[in-house]
Amino acid sequence: MASSRFVVGIDLGTTNSALAYVDTGAADPALVKSFAIPQVVQPGTVEERPLLPSFLYLPGDGEQPAGALKLPWDAARDYAVGEFARNFGSQVPTRLVASAKSWLGHAGVDRKSAILPFRAPDTGKRISPVEAATRILKHLAEAWNASMAKVPDHRLELQEIVLTVPASFDAMARDLTVEAAKAAGFDQLTLLEEPQAAFYSWLDSLGDGWRKDVTVGDLVLVADVGGGTTDFTLIEVGEEAGNLALTRLAVGDHLLLGGDNMDLALAHTAAAALAKTGTKLDANQMLQLTYGCRAAKEFLLADSTRQSAPVTVLGKGRSVIGGSIKYDLPRADVEKVLIDGFFPDCARDAEPAKARVGGLQELGLPYVADAAVTRHLASFLHRQAEALATRERPRRAGSRKAAGDATLPTAVLFNGGVFKSDALRNRLMAVLNGWAKASKADAARVLAGADLDQAVAKGAAYYGLVRRGQGIRIRGGTARAYYIGVETAAPAVPGLTPPIKALCVAPFGMEEGTEADLPKQEFGLVVGEEAEFRFLGSTLRRDDKAGTVVDEWEEQIEELTPMRVTLDGKGRQVVPVHLHSKVTEVGQLELWCLSRDGKHRWKLEYNVREK
Repeated sequence: MASSRFVVGIDLGTTNSALAYVDTGAADPALVKSFAIPQVVQPGTVEERPLLPSFLYLPGDGEQPAGALKLPWDAARDYAVGEFARNFGSQVPTRLVASAKSWLGHAGVDRKSAILPFRAPDTGKRISPVEAATRILKHLAEAWNASMAKVPDHRLELQEIVLTVPASFDAMARDLTVEAAKAAGFDQLTLLEEPQAAFYSWLDSLGDGWRKDVTVGDLVLVADVGGGTTDFTLIEVGEEAGNLALTRLAVGDHLLLGGDNMDLALAHTAAAALAKTGTKLDANQMLQLTYGCRAAKEFLLADSTRQSAPVTVLGKGRSVIGGSIKYDLPRADVEKVLIDGFFPDCARDAEPAKARVGGLQELGLPYVADAAVTRHLASFLHRQAEALATRERPRRAGSRKAAGDATLPTAVLFNGGVFKSDALRNRLMAVLNGWAKASKADAARVLAGADLDQAVAKGAAYYGLVRRGQGIRIRGGTARAYYIGVETAAPAVPGLTPPIKALCVAPFGMEEGTEADLPKQEFGLVVGEEAEFRFLGSTLRRDDKAGTVVDEWEEQIEELTPMRVTLDGKGRQVVPVHLHSKVTEVGQLELWCLSRDGKHRWKLEYNVREK
């Protein structure tokens, strides 16, 4: 959609969402601007804010006076998105939808079913994670159209839109994100990984000056710790025809570790302090305290001069006045819990702790067992070092980096609201540079100038310009190799299931808009009855081509959400087919099964897995 007037970047965040844009018809057609988002901030009051908190409040019947949640474009709105939803909903958490993006990436639940708020009573209102994402995106569209669409052609759904997702999102989570966007009216869009968007924003902020901050052989770690997820990405600086070139080499696993975990840790710290004074909180009050600690944390991280922040929890009785519990959360406690608990010093070869799996578990988000971001980073770099050991990398002039530590970064770009804290940034750099010193490698430096609130949205808008031929492009393609499980033909053995081989259908780094055909390999496709298709992925195996078959895959390839589907056919048949894969311009993976005679074709779509 190169003819659209605006190029728009949208950061659909776990904690906050943002929108940035480029007006190609303006005097400076390359200037990326942030969009101030109108939203309900108090009952009956709408104001613009730079961010849209990614929270939805679903009032009970008759709870809000008529018109309390009205918006300039919808006087009858019966739910709230944004600041009021976050602030008021923290006092009534059973009606607050939070961390919708984390649920969108949770393979263990039906993400199209009405399950949020997760702890809502049976009689309470609920919506699905996909619907929650849709409502947030719809609010952005409506807000834009109310203030920017002076003519019909300027409506947001008609613009070129780049929507960001975590780098660690698998094909299923990406597909559901696209589904939510299309339900909000965005038919023409492109997906972009959030760490890449942050790097694009850094490039845009420096202009041509970025070439002075990095050089050939640099390995940049984008450390992105947001509200719900931790993402690690490695970007290599190389040389092509005498010019600097950027390549995304690796991304980490999907880690549900971020601000949500930190808020809960602070809440337990505050609850312990209150318990010493004889105040014990019930489960509902703990939820309130957690949301209160979130606000207090953000308040303190935004200003290093503040020494404490107030947290209020409603009392258990019917009378709210005089019955509330108040606590001042000290900055010292915040920094101690976050630094020592989430960014501890650790060895270069440290591995995250693995929790013992209980036979019965409470349903909820699959948070990681180890809260130490630094141990997850050590594991990521160690695994990538093994995967990249045989790869020829550009050498940095004057570098003393040891060959055995090829994935120790030489530069770090921070992203995510967690890194508003100087103390957390400094601790991560101290840990990294401790590893570098022990390996007799160069110390890493910080790439300054990142906008931790707006970087992802601004970088997405800049990438829209890159797609039009302006700016610097980061090469990389798919963030992992994708495989489909092929059941081996073997005699039945009591108690054993036939082994599964992993067939590569999309190699690591497969570019958007490209296709791969596997005509020399033929497989039997079950049609006419429900069958299970097992999908797998790997962020480590970079050399597998389309058609590569891996027999022993458990160490480097992980299984993704399986798909159960009935493909069209006249009764149960096993049809000889060969496979054809495609990575669409949006960034989704399509897998086609083509019959031997060429008359029939079946498409395996990720979005049918939960039907």
